[in-house]
Amino acid sequence: MSRLKINENGRTFLLDGQRFFYLADTVWSAFTSATMDEWEFYLEKRWSQGFTVLQINIMPQWDRCMSDVGVYPFETPDGITFDYTKWNEAYFDRAKIMCNMAREKGFQLALVILWLNFVPGTWGSRLSKDYIMPKDFIKPYTRKVIEEFEEFEPIYMVSGDTDFDTPESIDYYEAALSEACLISPDSLKAMHIKRGYDYIPETFLDRISFYMFQSGHNADGQQMAYLLAEKFYGDYPKKPVINAEPCYEQMGFSRNMYGRFQPFDIRKAAWSSLLSGACAGVTYGAHGVWNWKKSGKQPNPVMGEGFDQSFPMQEALLFPGAWDYGYIADFMKEMVVDELIPVSDLLEEKSSDIRMAMTTEEEYLIYMPYPTELLIKKELHGYQAKAINLSNRSVSKVGICVTEASTRVLMHSFQEDTLILLKKQ
Repeated sequence: MSRLKINENGRTFLLDGQRFFYLADTVWSAFTSATMDEWEFYLEKRWSQGFTVLQINIMPQWDRCMSDVGVYPFETPDGITFDYTKWNEAYFDRAKIMCNMAREKGFQLALVILWLNFVPGTWGSRLSKDYIMPKDFIKPYTRKVIEEFEEFEPIYMVSGDTDFDTPESIDYYEAALSEACLISPDSLKAMHIKRGYDYIPETFLDRISFYMFQSGHNADGQQMAYLLAEKFYGDYPKKPVINAEPCYEQMGFSRNMYGRFQPFDIRKAAWSSLLSGACAGVTYGAHGVWNWKKSGKQPNPVMGEGFDQSFPMQEALLFPGAWDYGYIADFMKEMVVDELIPVSDLLEEKSSDIRMAMTTEEEYLIYMPYPTELLIKKELHGYQAKAINLSNRSVSKVGICVTEASTRVLMHSFQEDTLILLKKQ
């Protein structure tokens, strides 16, 4: 398998010259927490569901479930504080075995170099200073990471969940990014940024390959799935865009708010992003897999955003929403969709939650959270419409009526969230 590349259209990916849809699973804690038997089972399950990328944190995830594996990249008395002068080579040897297993199953790897809690001046480092790396260690550490993992031709996510609100944080990430570009000039690179954030320093833009945003886990901020997609699509230099952390299935709402995201919510986040400018792919997360929760094991005492308890990893791996995301990749492949151009402004607005995009072949896709009649401000002569019930993939014909300067799409009969496909016959 060769290295992932950017398509000549500047909006999507290619692998071995073929279209590649970035369908990632968030498994931040795999290297510290998964046993080899668990990892083998995990890879088989996500492969069967159609996932193509695994997002993994090279360093221990700060809000992971504490593990009985007990292997860390540096010497540590507790798995929380690390002696950055003493590498643990066994950790990297084990992680490379896991990477090789993933690549043999056909997965691309997206590896995080520097999660925000290791960087001073970020929101995470203000919660706990236990993790912060010395500034002069950033380049040697980045060099070590690339030397260990470059054989797997990964994507390097230089940052994790970060902001860039201080000169200190920018300096740290500059050190890591410049070293990564020097040692691995051909690899794809990106910055994973915090929820609701739309700022990447201009000095980084010519060296990152694509944009990652995070619509996140706040119950009252889910419109970020399309707002941030529009922002990066419209206001930044042309590159692929991905919602790299939408709401996770069964994740408790952040800030200790009662409630959990259901399959409907995660489908809505995915399709809203894809039809609003982030068409290169999307990331899924299951609450219990990302932090590798094991029965009887407690979470790290340093918690990030105040989520409710996780389900055990074995249960979370079977959440039904993963199949919904697998269907997205399959749909994009079967439709031969290479690029989606946002055209929600063609809709007579009923709700900004209804999103619309056009393919380069002038086929139209509309995501509808709830059934209603639609008015499109364009004459679509010769088109036919069908509705796909996204909860069970049932398909129904839908009536349309073309009048002067507009096309009316009649209300479909599904009660669940639906994708409308308009195709010229």
